Amino acid sequence: MVSGALETLTAAGLAVAPTGEARNGHVEGDAARRLPKPAGAAPRRGGGSRLGRGAQAWIRYSNGQTIPVGFDQLRWEHFTGSVPWRRMRSRHGQAHLPGEYFAATTGGHVIYESQLELARLLLADFDRDVVGVYAQPFRLVARVDGRQRCHVPDFLTATRQGVVTVVNVKPARRLADPLVAEALAWPAEVVRQRGWACEVWSGCDPVMLDNVRFLAAYRRPWVVAAHDVDRACAAVGEADQLAAVERRLAADAPPYVARPAVLAALWQGRLVTDLTRPLSGASVLRRPS
Repeated sequence: MVSGALETLTAAGLAVAPTGEARNGHVEGDAARRLPKPAGAAPRRGGGSRLGRGAQAWIRYSNGQTIPVGFDQLRWEHFTGSVPWRRMRSRHGQAHLPGEYFAATTGGHVIYESQLELARLLLADFDRDVVGVYAQPFRLVARVDGRQRCHVPDFLTATRQGVVTVVNVKPARRLADPLVAEALAWPAEVVRQRGWACEVWSGCDPVMLDNVRFLAAYRRPWVVAAHDVDRACAAVGEADQLAAVERRLAADAPPYVARPAVLAALWQGRLVTDLTRPLSGASVLRRPS
């Protein structure tokens, strides 16, 4: 049994990186991992960094301005009013399926460029500890081994505990490519020197993802009335199954009329269950500890 939204994510293997900094304010197996050193990388003489000084984050804002910020001075507040670095494009026959996702966490839309990115975005939105998400938050520019390199991460998240994480989403099959590994390794070094966390995400337990995707239908606060969600939470006793709670709430009505309130409470983290198993009437509900 998983004890809460955060514990559910952890149980499924979603990496929660070490503490970082934010003034306002996380796959199964090794799919979300700390970045390895690129294959074939030469050892650094004396153990020093191959990065030059002066890495910058270029941030694009809704007023059309693009402003550079020294990466060691970067703060969560710098992203207020920012927009994704790249404009979302679509064309006939393209392999990726981009779009916009309404995030309950932010109360607005967050873009994604692939279905894998959408999956990671769903998990961030479901995580009760996450308080902010930005897509393509900046363009990182740094000198690496004497030449200028650029990188645009997929997401930037912050938790209420102050953990700021730079997230890159890549299919697992591509991570074995030395060029891809190297292209992800140097930004990770810059991010960690800043004191933030870095994550590469390649997927998660499909059962858990299906459950979260299903619950996301109830993420908008106006879909289910707040007093109905309150009633659903109050109706849950010790080790109650979902179907029993529905029957109790529905009284003389069909049980399915009470289902949205129970599912909304699960999305909000006010009720928890084992999301590594398919959701069903036999799912055992309880309040988070």
